[in-house]
Amino acid sequence: MRLDRALANSGYGSRSEIRKLIRLGQVTVAGEVIRDPAFPLGGPAAETVRISGQERLLHDHLTVMLNKPAGCVTAMEDSRLPTVADLLPPAWVRTGLVPVGRLDRDTTGLLLLTNDGTLNHRLASPRWGVWKIYRFRYDGPEWTPGDVAAFAAGLTLPDGRRLKPARLVPRSGGVADLMLHEGKFHQVKRMVRTCGREVTRLHRHTFGPLTLDENLAAGASRLLTADETKALRAAVQMDEPAGGS
Repeated sequence: MRLDRALANSGYGSRSEIRKLIRLGQVTVAGEVIRDPAFPLGGPAAETVRISGQERLLHDHLTVMLNKPAGCVTAMEDSRLPTVADLLPPAWVRTGLVPVGRLDRDTTGLLLLTNDGTLNHRLASPRWGVWKIYRFRYDGPEWTPGDVAAFAAGLTLPDGRRLKPARLVPRSGGVADLMLHEGKFHQVKRMVRTCGREVTRLHRHTFGPLTLDENLAAGASRLLTADETKALRAAVQMDEPAGGS
């Protein structure tokens, strides 16, 4: 792959920005200054690439962890409302990131975005059984063992739709956790409402093998580490990529 394309695909800038840096002598490969944007690379892990002296890892695909705040929609474009794309570096957005599933506008927490279409599809599909864990506050009576059993058996919504089994874990102080591997429209809120309670706050903290990084403030994001990417791909039975997140 060309050097400029590899760096742009890895989220380090637009193709034009990368080409400018290369022509200015700011990019080295294996310690050698490269001034040709079309310089061929052997693969994502084949050579050490530095921009302005800092080593840069190359990725086949990007996968991002975002601590989604309330008030933005899970979309890359919206003519009326702020989006999760507004929270990301423009260079990442240009790589074609797409949210994995969606969180409601007022829901906070762990949102993944990736430009790996196969990974996105598998993570979002109930077929692969990837569990998501939500913590929510609610108004209404405390949960009973019967409620827990009803969730475990699979609730039926008022519209007749039968849901897959889920795990409800009541906490104290009007808080509970819900573990499920579906992601239908407003599903958590509808499940809770079906049982005579109302969600007042909803936060996702776990997606498959990944837990929201406690160092990410609301609205902050980072690339997954190589180990996180490997674990995520293993959760949906995908071979490990040649390199990177």
